[in-house]
Amino acid sequence: MTTDITTENPQAAAVPPAGAAPHAKRVPRGHKRLLTRRDRITLAFMAGVPTVLHVALVWVTALASIALAFTSWDGIGFDSIRWVGLDNFRQLFTDNPQFWPALEHNIIWFVVLICIPTPLGLFLAVQLDKKIRFSRIYQTAFFLPVVVSLAVTGFVWQLVYNPDTGLINSLIGANKPGHYIDWIGDPDLNLWAVLIAASWRHTGYMMILYLAGLKGVDPSLREASSLDGANEWQTFKNVIFPTLRPTNTVVLVVTIIEALRAFDLVFVFNKGAQGTELLSILITNNIIGESSRIGYGSAIAVVLLLISLVVIIPYLIATFRKERSA
Repeated sequence: MTTDITTENPQAAAVPPAGAAPHAKRVPRGHKRLLTRRDRITLAFMAGVPTVLHVALVWVTALASIALAFTSWDGIGFDSIRWVGLDNFRQLFTDNPQFWPALEHNIIWFVVLICIPTPLGLFLAVQLDKKIRFSRIYQTAFFLPVVVSLAVTGFVWQLVYNPDTGLINSLIGANKPGHYIDWIGDPDLNLWAVLIAASWRHTGYMMILYLAGLKGVDPSLREASSLDGANEWQTFKNVIFPTLRPTNTVVLVVTIIEALRAFDLVFVFNKGAQGTELLSILITNNIIGESSRIGYGSAIAVVLLLISLVVIIPYLIATFRKERSA
């Protein structure tokens, strides 16, 4: 009889008899560790090593440069460091004939980059955003100079500017004796020659930034503008370009930083001599030059840092405010 009931109602057999306590799983107490000891060691190593390197190579060196700007030191032994106060800055602003020309060249560098390669990069980005044929190939070709090292770019343009066998002199017939044009050695030409090479590289950089900005433009804005009867130029001027305001801010900051940190091209061309002086070149010549003046070179680096902060800090403040409001 019992067997028949169990067969007909199998759930009844699963019910425990009266008075018997049900068996419950034991819930572990305390916090369950998700990471093993090996995982914690690996995580600490992966996060700790980059942090230590960043602090040592960026923050410690920056603070050391600021401190050394108020000292006189030839780099030989820490006991030779002598406190001089503001003498380095006073000498820099009054007695150095290269400082003001170098600052002027950095300003010219910025003006040229913002006036020539930036609009050209925007023009290329607008054309490539139209999804023309082989646009990927064009993007790669225009962006290739950005990928190539600036030192390599300098060597390539040295071949272009060679007064005897260079491309430019060969095209204009100035590669004959008595008709040479020394694009690198002439103080009236060499800065502009370097700026052409810098603009060639900067154009591809600006093209990618603006192309990324154009990809974020709402297509409905273009459609609404075309329905209103606006032509292509009116659509770009009144609809698309105003939406690129965040991209324009990034472009401005990037261009200023590029102008202030310009070094590689000039150093490869002629080591910043004969009309191509820059603040970065003066820093290098005073710190690791023949007569090492680390304190004086650090003072120039502090001036360059302050100029950079004048641009970077307002940009960061505006960015953080925008993120908080969002």
